[in-house]
Amino acid sequence: MSATSTGTSAGVPTRERAAWRIALSCMLALSIAMGIGRFAFTPILPLMLHEGIIDIQHGSWLASLNYAGYFIGALSCMVLRLTPTRIVRFALAATAVLTLAMGVFDNFIVWAAVRTAAGVMSAWAMVFSAGWGFRKLAELRMPSLGGVIFAGPGAGIVVTGILASLNASLHWPARGGWLICGVLAIVLLATIWRTFAADSPAPAPVHSAKAASPHAIQHGSGESVVPLTVLYGLAGFGYIITATFLPVIARQALPGSPWPDLFWPLLGLMVMPGAIIGARAPVVWDNRVLLAICYLMQGLGVVLGILMPNVAGFAIGSLLVGLPFTAISVYGVREARRLRGDNANGLIGLITASYGIGQILGPLVAAPLVAHTGSFNVALLCASGALAAGAAGFLWERQRSLGRAP
Repeated sequence: MSATSTGTSAGVPTRERAAWRIALSCMLALSIAMGIGRFAFTPILPLMLHEGIIDIQHGSWLASLNYAGYFIGALSCMVLRLTPTRIVRFALAATAVLTLAMGVFDNFIVWAAVRTAAGVMSAWAMVFSAGWGFRKLAELRMPSLGGVIFAGPGAGIVVTGILASLNASLHWPARGGWLICGVLAIVLLATIWRTFAADSPAPAPVHSAKAASPHAIQHGSGESVVPLTVLYGLAGFGYIITATFLPVIARQALPGSPWPDLFWPLLGLMVMPGAIIGARAPVVWDNRVLLAICYLMQGLGVVLGILMPNVAGFAIGSLLVGLPFTAISVYGVREARRLRGDNANGLIGLITASYGIGQILGPLVAAPLVAHTGSFNVALLCASGALAAGAAGFLWERQRSLGRAP
């Protein structure tokens, strides 16, 4: 019997099954790269602080070094020309080893080197698994599954947050959280290892979430790329203080409550539908308006912990920060393609770098403010203000460009 669109022949999976396997494998790859490689630090940090093996200042340095590594890794992706699947395998395996290393060693210098390297590996895995996944989905004529891929960071955040909370409830040391997350990374990598089989080298890799979008967007004429570059960097600065210190902030506001360790997994849970919904937004909608809405949502979510320092405030804030997390990347890349058409890869790399600089600066700004004031309130107000300024900037830029239109 010959293969049909709904069946199999000689063990060959259908187009739909093959597409789902690729989408889910890339989703798990991003769960390892982002949920574990980058953001496992967030729920484990309170345990490290409680044990006295680190303080807020040194924790901020570790966070910024990881984001600096991600920045370096993203830039290096522009020149790497190796087989994408081999890079993904290497980067994910290295992420697992580096995560385990955080639980094995007890030295700040070693931790600094490990977190920097983990940032580089996260960027490599993110960029090359996303680029490879979108290319394969396009070949299988199922690009709509791209949203599933970018649910991966949220899924990883949920699982690592729950594991860290379980680790704390069992009164295990912080190193136990790192070791559990490292073992989880190995298990997930073993599950998807065969999917990332040897593949032919791809063209220059994409540098963000939707650079491989199948939609061809008419590029703007004569518009400057400076506003997008600067305003996109404000998003990196605006969300990262919450994304780094949310459990610590919640514990300060709700001492003795069982809820603080659950707000971070809730944020990750919201990233998942946000990724799918954001990827399906019609491309004819104005990206600047969509970005402004996302910025305002995150800005309100960041400041709610100050306005409503209770369970409801932190829960709603986590929801508002998480939902637009991936959508911002989607709309930023679409705007880059509107400005530069099919030659937008350079601009995509530029705005990704700008976002990365914002992420690096966030913890470095927060640490002295916390030390001076004794709380995160001023730092969170700065972050929320940056997001509000970014939203206003996009709306102003849209109005200005419409005024120039013939």
